[in-house]
Amino acid sequence: MRVKYFLIETGQIALLLSKMVRGMFSPPLKAKRIIAQMVEIGINTLPIAAIMAIFTGMVLAVQTYYQFKKVGMEMYIGTVVGASMCMELGPVLTAIIVAGRVGSSTAAELGTMKITEQIDALRTMAVDPVKYLAVPRLWAALIMLPILTIFTDFIGMFGGYVMGVYRYGIKSALYIDRTTWFLVPWDMLNGLVKSVFFGIIIVVIGCHKGFVAQGGAEGVGKATTSAVVTASILILVFDYFLTVLLFINRG
Repeated sequence: MRVKYFLIETGQIALLLSKMVRGMFSPPLKAKRIIAQMVEIGINTLPIAAIMAIFTGMVLAVQTYYQFKKVGMEMYIGTVVGASMCMELGPVLTAIIVAGRVGSSTAAELGTMKITEQIDALRTMAVDPVKYLAVPRLWAALIMLPILTIFTDFIGMFGGYVMGVYRYGIKSALYIDRTTWFLVPWDMLNGLVKSVFFGIIIVVIGCHKGFVAQGGAEGVGKATTSAVVTASILILVFDYFLTVLLFINRG
């Protein structure tokens, strides 16, 4: 029974994604709705992303320092912090935060609209719910997730810099030199490629859970929880496969 449910839901998600992709390139594009979603996904997420990033960078620097100190390699803290933030921690943690904030709100909003028959009302007025509600969110995620990831990367590296220079006494010029020497553009590109896929996952799962919600307020709550859990799991699963593929291409 669970296998059947899994296959049915996978097919529904695939169909929704195909509709969203077609809707992205069919006029008219609702610029105001896209901008509104960009603000919700990007600007409103900046504060929590900044807090997460700076403390992640600081903790990573502390852990790295005590391990590298054993072999006299403290000067390479910046290298580890920079590479870890750009290739892995930055995109993944940012995506999970966005999944918690935006994925849940998307599922809750669309689920409420579904249960109160507002989505049926849109169809009655010849308005495609996917085009009107889901496509602007997808455009916004594709634009803002990479930008958020870049922001997170630099804030995290700054947190590592603060700990390395002001806590452990590494010379500022040496810290920056070691960070920039080993950190190549491809490392940051890895994270940006991941963030694009993570953005698609968050929006598609959030919209799907909202569109299929049923059962009143309890159903909305279940849809919201399911959207966050499913998106977070898929982010981690896709992170593994994308990492393998990107490193194969690099090699």
